[in-house]
Amino acid sequence: MIVGISRSLLEQIVALAAADQHEVCGLLLGTASQIEAIIPAANVAADPARHFELDPTALIAAYRATRSGGPAIIGHYHSHPSGVASPSATDAACASPDGSLWLIIGGGEATLWRAGPGTAVNVQFTKMHLDSR
Repeated sequence: MIVGISRSLLEQIVALAAADQHEVCGLLLGTASQIEAIIPAANVAADPARHFELDPTALIAAYRATRSGGPAIIGHYHSHPSGVASPSATDAACASPDGSLWLIIGGGEATLWRAGPGTAVNVQFTKMHLDSR
C-alpha cells in the first residue's frame, strides 16, 4: 500500500529529528492513504536519548479534537538519532498490533511501517511505500 505525504511535511519531520540529539516524536493525522498533518509532541520518556514516549497531554488533546470532527490520528513518528530508520526491538515490544502507522527517521532516511498482528511476537511491522510529492 502507498501512503502519501507532502514533501514539505516530510521535510519538517526530518528537520525536527535533525535538530535534536534525543528521540523526537509526534502524531500523524490523516487518512489510511494520506498523511495530511502532524502534531509534534514532547518526548517524556525517562531516557529520551534511547526511547520515546508521547506527552500524554498532546495525545489526549489530539483524541479530543478527533472526536470533535478534527482529523483522525493514524499513527505517529519518532526518530532514532543514532540508529536506522526501522523498528527497534523496543518499538516492537511497545507497539500495539492495531494497524497504526509508524514513521521512523534515522540515518538521514525516513521509512514508514504499519503495526499489525505478529506470530512469534506481539507485533509485526510491514514496510509501507511512502510517496512524498
